[in-house]
Amino acid sequence: MTVTEESISGLNLLELLFDYDKAIIVDAIQTAGGIAGHIYRLRPDSFNFSMHSCSPHDVNLATALEFGRKLNLPIPQDIIIYAIEVVDVQTFSEICTTEVQQGINQCVNMIVHELQNSGYIRNDLGK
Repeated sequence: MTVTEESISGLNLLELLFDYDKAIIVDAIQTAGGIAGHIYRLRPDSFNFSMHSCSPHDVNLATALEFGRKLNLPIPQDIIIYAIEVVDVQTFSEICTTEVQQGINQCVNMIVHELQNSGYIRNDLGK
């Protein structure tokens, strides 16, 4: 199991996914009417409505994954995206709002639970 923090997207993300069975991606999301801190558990096909891009420099996740699959690149078949609702995706800061921080804490627990249920980490750690 590998855990990494990256600030990349699109085609640059493909290389990070090579040769893994499963990938879990955590990112911010801003939806119409969303509530800050809400967590969405999504799959890549959740983004198929936005697969078109005007430039190869801003290819979105769904387009990058489709490109990788068409080229038979060794990307995981099992990709899960945890998206945490934020109010502002344009302002960058090391400090999260209280709602987003609570969402992050809950998201970590959800991911640990998912990895335990999938057999990637043992349930009895720390006992």
